[in-house]
Amino acid sequence: MINNKYTLLNKIGEGSFGSIYKAVNCRTREEVAIKVERIEFGANLLKNESTIYQYLLGTSGIPQVKWYGKDEENYYMVIPLLGKSLDQLLKDKLVFSLKLVYQIGIQILYLLKSLHEKGLVHRDIKPDNFLLGNNSKQLFLIDFGLCKTYIKDEKHVVMKQSKGLIGSLTYCSIHAHQHMELSRRDDLESLGYMLTYFSLGNLPWREINFLENKDVDIIQLKREINDTIVVPTILKEYMRYVKTLNFEEEPKYELLVNTFRNEIDKL
Repeated sequence: MINNKYTLLNKIGEGSFGSIYKAVNCRTREEVAIKVERIEFGANLLKNESTIYQYLLGTSGIPQVKWYGKDEENYYMVIPLLGKSLDQLLKDKLVFSLKLVYQIGIQILYLLKSLHEKGLVHRDIKPDNFLLGNNSKQLFLIDFGLCKTYIKDEKHVVMKQSKGLIGSLTYCSIHAHQHMELSRRDDLESLGYMLTYFSLGNLPWREINFLENKDVDIIQLKREINDTIVVPTILKEYMRYVKTLNFEEEPKYELLVNTFRNEIDKL
């Protein structure tokens, strides 16, 4: 029993610093998701994440935190129980239609635009972090443990080296591999790899053994992805544009959205 209100049912996910459980509110019978982080790890990611959720309260496509607290062993954060992730949906379907890929791209571009307008970059854009709402086709963005502001004292932060790779090896930007500070362009680059993955059903670098420090090989494959004939032209153009963005440059979200919409009309 958590907070004298929520009963844990079963584990539905796990990350580097904690686990996610399906739970039920004993008073209302509402099903929720509870993220649990052990205090002894000292990461304190969950507290930061809950603060970001509160800051984004009312933003479309961002779940609302129902409760945050702790006991002697763990931190807890309660959010609504959502549907399947895009990663789970892809495993069910094996491959998405191009129309669906572009529709997903449009929704996520709007989500990222809203997040960026709040002065934040997500820094961990991947299929696992986009969930369908229950009984709806709306996508929700979750997991803000690595989220960070790119505005300080009303100015854009400066480019600098980071302590290590931030995000997922499969979907992170080339700048992330190079341990550079991430900005809006990097969220969009990660989205590009996601959409390419959805359209192809795979990515060339997914088979590389990450344990053998193959960063150089992965970077090269990510640079060469536009040379792959089977990648849809529209996604090649998207990646070409995103990779030309400067560190502080604001992406042209509406231009990208309209490009996808025009492609849907052609289909």
